Parts: sequence; C-alpha cells; structure tokens
Amino acid sequence: MTRSPASLFDHDLVVVTGKGGVGKTTVAAALGVAAARRGLRTIVAEVAARDDLTRILGGEDRSREREVELAHGVHHTSIDPDTALREYLADQLPSRTLAGLLADSRVFGPLAAATPGLRELLTIGMVWELAQPERRSASAEPYDLVILDAPATGHGVAILSAPRSFADSSRNGRVGRHAATIDALLRDPQRTAVVAVARPEELPVNETLQLRDALGDALGLSLSLAVVNRVLTNRLTAAEARQLEEFPVENAAVRATLAVHRRAHTQQAQMARLRRGLDCTVCGLHELPASALGAEQISELARELERVL
Repeated sequence: MTRSPASLFDHDLVVVTGKGGVGKTTVAAALGVAAARRGLRTIVAEVAARDDLTRILGGEDRSREREVELAHGVHHTSIDPDTALREYLADQLPSRTLAGLLADSRVFGPLAAATPGLRELLTIGMVWELAQPERRSASAEPYDLVILDAPATGHGVAILSAPRSFADSSRNGRVGRHAATIDALLRDPQRTAVVAVARPEELPVNETLQLRDALGDALGLSLSLAVVNRVLTNRLTAAEARQLEEFPVENAAVRATLAVHRRAHTQQAQMARLRRGLDCTVCGLHELPASALGAEQISELARELERVL
C-alpha cells in the first residue's frame, strides 16, 4: 500500500539523498521553498562545506555567517566537519580557547580524523542541534523544519548510521549518550523523513532501490517520497510517432522529435520500475537547463512538488 507524503512537512527533519549528480540540492531547495510557502521557518543544511544553495537562490555571499536567510522563510547553512569538531569540543570543555587549542593540536586533530565515523557523527550532530526547540545558543532561533541535503547514497546512509555505532560502542560515556539521543531522532519515522532523488535512468533507479534496502537495514526507516528529476514531457502519442517514422530519415526535425519521444518513453519505463519497487509516492520534476537554474526555476519546481505534498 502506498503511503501518502501529505505529512512530509510535519517532520522535524527531512533528509534528501540519492546518487551523485541527480539533483539533490535542487530538490532540497524546492522542498525548502514549498515548506516556507506553508509558513514554516525552514533551514536547508548542506554538508562538507558546500554552498550550492546560495548560488542557486541568488543569495549574497555571507559565508562567514553560519545561518543565512536566502529567501523568505528559507534559511541555509553549510556544515563543515572541522567546524563541527570545534563546536563539539566547545560544548565539552570549559572554554572555547581551550577547545580551539585542542582542535588545532598536532595530536588530537589527526586522531579525530582517523576515528571511524567521527566526522559523520559530528556532522549529523550539528543537524540534530538545528532541529531542537531549544538551540545551543540563546540567540539562535528554532526552526519548524530542517532539510538535510545529504551526501550521495552510500555516504548519506553512513552519516545517518554513525550515531548508533557510537551509542553501541560508548554506552556509558557522554559521547555515547549524546549519540543515542541523535539516533533516536533519526530512527523515529514521526520526526524524520527520507526523500530519495533519482533520474529516470537505469543506474539511478537501481541505486534508489538499494537505498530503500539500506535504510531499512541500517535505521529501520522507509522512504517517504521519491522525486525523479529531469523528466522529459512526451508530446507524441504512439500513433503520432508511427506517422513520423514514415517521414524520410534525412529530415532533421523529425529525427530530433522522435529521439525525444523515445527517450521520454524510456524514462517513463524507468519511473514505472521505480513505482513497482517502492512503497511510497513517486513524483517527477520536468527537465530544466542546468544553466538556467535559479530562484525562479526553483519556485516553479516547488509548485510541482506541492501537487503531491
């Protein structure tokens, strides 16, 4: 039975992930705009110090600020694991000066970098903090919705799985207890939703089906929504295509029209395969030229998503 994604924006956290290059940031931005239109104070978090959203939405370069409002109700932050480490140490130690000295030390820095899963834990820890009704800083306002523009599928699942690994290995320690708290948020389907992004092609569809299995195995979560990006509109019926096929092959316009028709037909077959394999709503976003992607186009995609949200 297909689950309705109507309550997607009722979650505290929406994780957007998928194969690299499928347009995750575009979808995360469109979701952010759609959420803001519903009156939700929303933040989209990118990881690994990326700042693609500012470029897409045309915001000012304010990279020194941690949380920036790019559009009405849509905020943005870029999470750097090194900054996350400093923030974590500042929480654990009596002074920020001491935290900075430890983070910059020749011993601790390499040791932290070599600890499996630590960077992922610190990254998702900062995302967790954004979703709290009471923020770490008294001056930081809470958000109604946090959208995580997660890394590509494999690394994205690793980030979401890191808290459980630390909680299991450090049950009695402070790190383990905090990791367990983060893990509780991520595993709660009432608070965390996962949106898969794909393109209507065989490999991205395969990876989305693998993501479905990996999420279930690692966190016990199901996909809430699958968004297929860059879908062509098929403007020909089968009968019209057969008629065009009777034209001389040297007719360039006819060849181009038939090529688009065949590609669109193949895309629809891949979307059908995805719908058969997933127990969630699968929706498509029409193809836009990457060079033309900006605030106006994101707003247009947000309206497409609003039809199924």
